[in-house]
Amino acid sequence: MERAEISVKHLNGLFGGKRALDITTSKIREYVEARLQDSAAKATINRELAALKRMLNPGSQCTPPKIDRVPHIPMLKENNPRKGFFEHADFLSVRDALPFHLGALVTFAYKTGWRKEGVMDLQWTEVDQVRGIVRLNPGETKKNEGRAVYLDEELKDIFRTQWAQRKVSETLSPYVFPNETGTDRIKSFRGSWDAACKAAQVPGRLFHDLRRTAVRNMVRAGIPERVAMTISGHKTRSIFDRYNIVSESDLELAAARQEAYLNSAVGTKTGTVTPIKKRA
Repeated sequence: MERAEISVKHLNGLFGGKRALDITTSKIREYVEARLQDSAAKATINRELAALKRMLNPGSQCTPPKIDRVPHIPMLKENNPRKGFFEHADFLSVRDALPFHLGALVTFAYKTGWRKEGVMDLQWTEVDQVRGIVRLNPGETKKNEGRAVYLDEELKDIFRTQWAQRKVSETLSPYVFPNETGTDRIKSFRGSWDAACKAAQVPGRLFHDLRRTAVRNMVRAGIPERVAMTISGHKTRSIFDRYNIVSESDLELAAARQEAYLNSAVGTKTGTVTPIKKRA
């Protein structure tokens, strides 16, 4: 909903108050050009165009149709997929700069790779506190598939604290990570997030970077990819591979491991390979 509201706010700039008949492909191209001049990312513009299409489609699908046709909406080619992720020290700095109720939420996201909406929607009825398991039934996730996640000791402590605070609250919220007053679901925390990232000297990071980071950390930890995909909720391998980011430190470690292997293989201290002699 937060993403949709942001998209609608931008769309209103050109299309607000206009009849559906007046929303043509040429007008849509004008909108795209204006957004590009505002330095909006292509991925952002595409999300806004997708929102526009979702507004028009229901009208065209009515009987009789309330909109005679949906104009062609040209999407931009995205060649700049985000590759942001958190090193552990950076994550800790951001977490510590957030209010406690948000710090607990981002820690769960950092370790599981769940989407923001999924974490904010998590309710106590989906938590087995005795066994330390979070279970989502089919139909409760974006991909409509069930999922089970076992909590580590840190997350168990966080859940125990959240439960204890819930019991002393005047209103028993059903949400594991409620708002600051402990009474309702968190609606949005963009301002707090941006301020925490700035304070941690990592401005511009996205909450979704936690999802990418969780995937990378699980793979680094040696967790089988199929298991990691189940925990994070990734259904397709292509998306999972895009999130399994290789950083410069990964490449540096690969070079060190190769050198160690060559040292062992050739029995030398340097692991250097004999140069190829030039032909006469």
